[in-house]
Amino acid sequence: MSDGTVLRGDLVLPAGEDGQAATGRFPVLVTITAYNKTVLGAALGEDEPDYLVSRGYASLTVDARGTGSSEGTWDAFGEREQLDGKEVVEWAASRERPWSNGRVGMRGPSYMGINQLFTAALEPKGLEAIFPQVPAGDVYRDVVASGGQVDVGFIPLWMGLVTTTGVIPPAVTATDPESGLGALLSHIYGAATFTAPLLLDALLGGDAAHDGQFYRTRSPLEVIDRVDVPTFLIAGQQDLFQRGTPLLFEALQERGVASRLIVGPWNHLEGSQGTDLAQAGHGTLSELQLRWFDRWLRDDRGTRLGEIAPVTYYENGSGAWRTQRSWIDDRARARSYRLSGDATTALAPGLLTTGRAAPGTAQVPPVPVSGLCTRSASQWTAGIPALLAEDLPCFSDNALNDLTGIVYETRPLKRAVRFAGPVNARLFTSSPIGGGMLSVSISDVAPSGQVTRLSGGWQLVEQRRLDRSRTRYLDGEILQPYHPFTRASRAPAPGRVVPVDVEVFPTGARIRPGHRLRIAVQAFDVPHLLPSLPDLPGSLTALTLHTSDRFPSRVTIPWLPRRAG
Repeated sequence: MSDGTVLRGDLVLPAGEDGQAATGRFPVLVTITAYNKTVLGAALGEDEPDYLVSRGYASLTVDARGTGSSEGTWDAFGEREQLDGKEVVEWAASRERPWSNGRVGMRGPSYMGINQLFTAALEPKGLEAIFPQVPAGDVYRDVVASGGQVDVGFIPLWMGLVTTTGVIPPAVTATDPESGLGALLSHIYGAATFTAPLLLDALLGGDAAHDGQFYRTRSPLEVIDRVDVPTFLIAGQQDLFQRGTPLLFEALQERGVASRLIVGPWNHLEGSQGTDLAQAGHGTLSELQLRWFDRWLRDDRGTRLGEIAPVTYYENGSGAWRTQRSWIDDRARARSYRLSGDATTALAPGLLTTGRAAPGTAQVPPVPVSGLCTRSASQWTAGIPALLAEDLPCFSDNALNDLTGIVYETRPLKRAVRFAGPVNARLFTSSPIGGGMLSVSISDVAPSGQVTRLSGGWQLVEQRRLDRSRTRYLDGEILQPYHPFTRASRAPAPGRVVPVDVEVFPTGARIRPGHRLRIAVQAFDVPHLLPSLPDLPGSLTALTLHTSDRFPSRVTIPWLPRRAG
C-alpha cells in the first residue's frame, strides 16, 4: 500500500484443459475480507466455487489490513482501510498485471459487501461494477445499537471471529517469517487496543454507545452519493442489515445509478451464501453474478438484465415473489391501526383497529428473558441458532415469547392486507424514571394460534427525539423515524406520557383473511440487546402504554391496495 504496509491475496486464474493457468488477460473480480482468506476465503459469498473463474474471470481475494496474512492493525472500515480498497483495485486493474485486462468488479457478502461500497465511493480506476450481498447502510442503527441499546448478540460474535482468525499464524509465516510474525503481533495488538476497548466502552455507556463520527465514518450511507458504478444488492428480511441494504438501493436509484435489489426471506448466513436465491426467478447466485459482470465488464448485452425488475422481494404469508419499481411502491398508502383499550399478555390482548381507540393502559413488565428463543434471537446471532436447531418450534412460533409482554391484535381479517417496507409504531409511554426500552414485534397470527414474527424494532424511551429532516413520512404519517442517538438527544421524562416512535425494520407481507395482525411489546430482547450501565435502572422498571384519542398509540404500515402488484 502507499504507506508501505503489505496486504496479501490469493489469485485464481482460469485454467486450460491441462490444468495450467490459461494465458491472456481477464476481467478481475476482487474481494477484500476480514475473515482470513486461508480459513474462510471460499466459505462466504459463493454457492459454486470458482464458477466465475471457470468462465473467464480472474479472482483476487485479499486479507484486509490487520487480518489474515496482511500486515498492519485492523481498524474496521476506517479511512485507511477504505483507501486500501481503492489501491487494491487499481493494482489489479494495472496493465502491469499480465493476467488483467484492466476491467475490475467486486463481489462478496457482509464485510466484503460493505468494503465494496467504500471502495466504489473513492472511484478507483478500472472498477466497473459491484455485487454486494447483505451490506450495512448505517452501522449504528442497523446493528451496533438497535434503538440505542447495545447489540451483544452479533457484535461480540463478529469481532471475536475477526480476532480469532486474525491470531492464527499467517499462511506466509513459513516462507517469510519476519513479515508473518510481524503481522501476527500487530493483529494481537489490534485486538487489545481496538476490539476489546470498543465493546467495553459501549457497555459502560461511553462514546461507543452513542452515534457520532466513529460510526459515520464506517457507514456506507454517508458515501453512497459518490457510488456511480452499477450495483446489484442482495438483502434479507431476517438479516442483520435488514434495515440498511434497502436504503442503499433507494439512494442509488434516486440518482439513476444502474442498480437492482432482491430481498429474500433470509438470515445473514443464508443471504451471504445465496441460499435458494434461484427461487426469486433470476438464477442461482453464481448465475446472477455472471449475468451482472458479463454485462458491465464484458459489454455483453445478451444477459437479459432488463427482465429483472428494480426490486424483487419475498412476500411473507403468501410465499410469492413480488416485483416493484421502487422499494416503497408509489401506490403504497399509509394505513394506521390504533391500539385500543386495556391489554395484558397474549392471553388478554388489546385491540388493533382502524376505528376509534377506547381509552386504556397496559403495563410492560421488565422480563429479562424476553426474546430468548425467537426469530429475533436467531437473526441477531447471524442465523447460527437456526442452522444448529432449525426445527426448534420457538424459531417459527412467537406465541410463547409474546406471553412475556403485552399484545394488541386485529380481529380476524375479512380481506387480505398487504404491505412492503418499513413500519412505525408510535407508542405513548410513561415510566417512573423516564427510561426503559420498547421492544416491538409485528406478527401474523394464524387461526391455529401460531404467531409468525414478521419484523421487529427497538427504542430507548430516553432517545425518542426525532430528526424530522431525516424522518420518512407517507401521507403525513411517520413511516420510518430517524433518532439522533447522541448524548445530547437523551431526554428522560419521569412520570410523563410521551410519544415514542419505534422504527420496525422493513419487511413484505400478506396477512390472509381469517388471520390477525399483531403487535407485541416487551422491555427486553435477549440475546440481541443489553442495556448499557446508565440505562440499566430504566430497563428494570415497568413501562406503561396509553391508548385513547388523547394518546393515539398506533402502528402505521405502507399498505398496498389490491391493484398494486
